Amino acid sequence: MIGLLGIVIFLYAFSTVKNIERKVSEPVIKFKGDNNLFLTHENVSKLLIQKNQSAKNKSKETLDLNELETALNSNQMVKSAQVHLSVNGILTAEIEQKKPIARVRTNASYYIDDQGTYMPLSSNYTARVPLVTGQIEKNNLANVFKIAQKVNEDEFLKKHVIEIHQTEKNTIFLKFRQYNFTVQLGSLKNLDKKIMNLKAFYNKALKEKSLNNYANVNLQFESQVVCTKI
Repeated sequence: MIGLLGIVIFLYAFSTVKNIERKVSEPVIKFKGDNNLFLTHENVSKLLIQKNQSAKNKSKETLDLNELETALNSNQMVKSAQVHLSVNGILTAEIEQKKPIARVRTNASYYIDDQGTYMPLSSNYTARVPLVTGQIEKNNLANVFKIAQKVNEDEFLKKHVIEIHQTEKNTIFLKFRQYNFTVQLGSLKNLDKKIMNLKAFYNKALKEKSLNNYANVNLQFESQVVCTKI
C-alpha cells in the first residue's frame, strides 16, 4: 500500500510538472454569427499578444486569459469575446462581431451598430446598409440610431430606404432606392404612425403608377400625407 501510494504521488507530481511546462498551440479562432468578417483571423491573432509576445508556444501557466479577453473586447469591431484554454494546451478564441445597421458618411465615415454605438469601417468587408448623412455627431447617435433601427427591423423600409438624412434641428429625411421623391419624417415622434401612413401612400401610388410624379412626401402631420408633385 505504501509503495502504491508512492507511485500515485509520483505520477501526480510528474503530470503536474508536464502540464505546467506544456506550450500553447496555435490559437483556434471561431467567429459566431454570420460569415461577414470585418475582422480576419490574422487581426484576431495580433490581438492575442501578451507583453509583446504571441500566445503561441508560451507556457500555460504564464498565460493570462483575462488579459487576452480584455484585448479582444477592446477592439471596436468586437461585440464580445471569450478565450478558453484546454488541458492539452489548445487556445480557443470565440468572437462575436458587432452588426452594423447604418453607415455614417459625413466628414468622418463609420458604422452605427445594432446597439447604437460607434463601429469603425473595415478594409475586409463592406456592409450593405443605409447611408446616414447631414449633421451627425459621433457622441450623439440616439436620434439616427432610432430610425436606422426601425429601417433595419421593418421589411418595407429595409427594401426601399437607402439614405437617412438629419438636419441641424434633428429633422429626418429618407431617400428611396428606386424613386426620386424625398420622405420628410420630421421628428421621430409618432414614428410608427408615420411609417404606417407612408406605406398607405406608397401602396396607393403604386397602384395608380404615380410614384414617379412626386418630389416630396411629407409625413410630419399625424393624420395625413402631404405630397408635392414634380
